[in-house]
Amino acid sequence: MAISISVVLLLLIVAVIFMRNGALKVTHGLVCMLLGFFLAGSNMAPTINSGLTATADLVSSLHP
Repeated sequence: MAISISVVLLLLIVAVIFMRNGALKVTHGLVCMLLGFFLAGSNMAPTINSGLTATADLVSSLHP
């Protein structure tokens, strides 16, 4: 759960930066938000979740 909250916060920060720079309009943000809600309710949600979890585990295991 902590991974998904941090990903949501990161995406929110990026979206706010894009909107402030004019690269992302409010309507584009709403479309992206609706896409996220529809993807979360689809059959692809567990696959996306496991892919993000595997990526987060891989990144956290890297040591510079």
